[in-house]
Amino acid sequence: MRTVYPILRYPDPRSAIDWLCAAFGFQVHAVHEAPDGTVAHAELVLDTGMVMLGPRAEAAPRPGDTDWSVYVAVPDVDAHCARARSAGAEITREPFDTDYGSRDYAARDLAGVVWAFGTYRP
Repeated sequence: MRTVYPILRYPDPRSAIDWLCAAFGFQVHAVHEAPDGTVAHAELVLDTGMVMLGPRAEAAPRPGDTDWSVYVAVPDVDAHCARARSAGAEITREPFDTDYGSRDYAARDLAGVVWAFGTYRP
């Protein structure tokens, strides 16, 4: 059972849901709408992981590349990176091998959040 759920805020949650699914391979687990039909809360899954997202009331400054990121373990980093790139993700760090045996890369999503992907599974 999951115990940690990153929560991300987006100016347009519905577009973020579509983009995160297309670019990073997430699947919609749940979308809860507000009375006006906008997304109030959503849950996206990838393998055994889950992120939650919701609306951001106003524009926020773009996070720095090293401020923080969400790490997601994937089986094939190079194929995942190619998928993200073809969906328009800005690749902030090309695939590389680490000294602890992982293969990683990083990409910025449509709202400026940096995501890290790799084969490392602690």
